Amino acid sequence: MRNRRVMWVVAVLITLGSAVYQRMTGPTYPARGTVQIGGQELKLRLNRTHAGPGDQPVVIAAPNKLLRGEVAWRRYPTQDAWQMIPLVRAGDTLRASLPHQPVAGKLEYQAHLMVGTESAVFPERPAITRFRDAVPAYVLIPHVAAMFFFMLFAAAAALGAMARAPEARRDARIGMALLAVGGFVLGPLMQYIAFGAWWTGVPFGWDLTDNKTLFAAVAWAFVAWRMRGGRDARTEMIIAAVVTLGVFAIPHSTWGSEIDWSKMPTTPTG
Repeated sequence: MRNRRVMWVVAVLITLGSAVYQRMTGPTYPARGTVQIGGQELKLRLNRTHAGPGDQPVVIAAPNKLLRGEVAWRRYPTQDAWQMIPLVRAGDTLRASLPHQPVAGKLEYQAHLMVGTESAVFPERPAITRFRDAVPAYVLIPHVAAMFFFMLFAAAAALGAMARAPEARRDARIGMALLAVGGFVLGPLMQYIAFGAWWTGVPFGWDLTDNKTLFAAVAWAFVAWRMRGGRDARTEMIIAAVVTLGVFAIPHSTWGSEIDWSKMPTTPTG
């Protein structure tokens, strides 16, 4: 029993570590950093995704009343001329709004800050933000939960297989059921609500979020096939768990839905 508890602690730590890494390295994680200007260090945070209607707000903490600036933006990926939006002071913040774009439209942008003759740019490489429709919590939360617990039970199955625990088969089956629901029912539903497409992985595209889900499913389908007739399939479980850990280390939303601007109006929306 004690070994079983230790195994689950290890499985939880592996899953949490993978989830945090995937989130923090993903293209939708806010651009964060600091700049030195006007004798002060400013902590900045620029969002890289916008859900729902309306323009995307840009908010910069600016307690120094002498701080001013503007936001440069253009459609991504294009060679459009940069558009400039002034940052307007509101109390201790400077604010601007990026113009709303069609679903899956991307903009690259950066803040140009000034105090007197001193200037700073953040981030050094423009942040890229993507627009989408909002996904309701009753779809988003079950999807995230199903995928998290799939990874948890996949890790538990592999650790159980290493320890020759009889529960490994049960953990593998639970994990596969969670993958089916989270990855192939709720996942496509989220994709459709957010971007208007059910599936953008192979054979319809190269969205790595869809493709890594498909790759993991193939690995666990092989485990299910090898488990026929009561076989342990321990080696296959370990391999499938390693595959799962590897593919889900790929940042979420990488190579995600993206507008082909060459098929859109030449004038930037906004």
